[in-house]
Amino acid sequence: MVLVLPFHIHFILLGHRVITRHTGIKINYQSIGSGGGIRQITERTVHFGASDMALKPEELEKSQLLQFPAVIGGVVPVVNIPEIPFNALVLDGNTMCEIFLGEIKQWNDPKIKALNPDIHMPAKPITVVYRSDGSGTTAIFTHYLSGTCKKWADNVGYGTAVKWRTGLGGKGNEGVANYVKRTSYSIGYVEFAYAKQNKLSTVKLKNSAGQIVAPDFDSFAEAAATAELDPKKHFYAWMTNAPGKKAWPITGATYILLAKEKADVNKSVIKFFDWAFTNGDETAKKLDYVPLPKSVKDKVRNYWKTYIK
Repeated sequence: MVLVLPFHIHFILLGHRVITRHTGIKINYQSIGSGGGIRQITERTVHFGASDMALKPEELEKSQLLQFPAVIGGVVPVVNIPEIPFNALVLDGNTMCEIFLGEIKQWNDPKIKALNPDIHMPAKPITVVYRSDGSGTTAIFTHYLSGTCKKWADNVGYGTAVKWRTGLGGKGNEGVANYVKRTSYSIGYVEFAYAKQNKLSTVKLKNSAGQIVAPDFDSFAEAAATAELDPKKHFYAWMTNAPGKKAWPITGATYILLAKEKADVNKSVIKFFDWAFTNGDETAKKLDYVPLPKSVKDKVRNYWKTYIK
């Protein structure tokens, strides 16, 4: 059986031979973004999809879908500013908001300089880079901005696709990473693994506790620790702007989506994910994703028993 995976993180892909040997299941991986994952499972053209934006219970009911979390990770702003030290820039929700609204136009803007008093910011125009495709990464990033900046919430909002006010669009995390890597004085947002793989300079952020934090495994884990993942709500939850001194403010889960009526297919899917939950934690950590805690995995397994007969 081939399971088509419109799913842009890859901790689960521990090696096709390993997966096939232990589960008898082959994976056809398609890096098409969360919007594509939602669309294809809704249209029943794949066996399961995935999204970094959880669907609301009423949306799941309308499309007759099931949903459970697989792994937790972080979205990070990345910059290409040749004059400043690697991973040194500090921003907060308001400056991020105004940069992506096109209101802060120069890197030496007083609001940026106030957050970086020890860094000489260049008098260079800012190039914004965003995801052009439907993306759960965009959903998490814009949900974060909506929670920290009323102007953003009122004028743009959040979702897998929004109407950007300025900038260049790149397809996929890889497209944004490549644009930022090639474009001096740019800023974009990608999953943390893409920032590391492309050796991009990440931004530190002031979180909801007023602390300046760097993106890493521990800050993602602290943000995830406060999430209320309730199986009665099909695990619908946001982890942005989470409380906690070390919490990374742009954290989210990747969710797996199943067609409710596809009982035989779903049994194969959960066989695969049950194996991955048991064997995949160390690989997830190596790729800077946070495995689900045992308590949440137990909830997911009970969810499978409830909904997949």
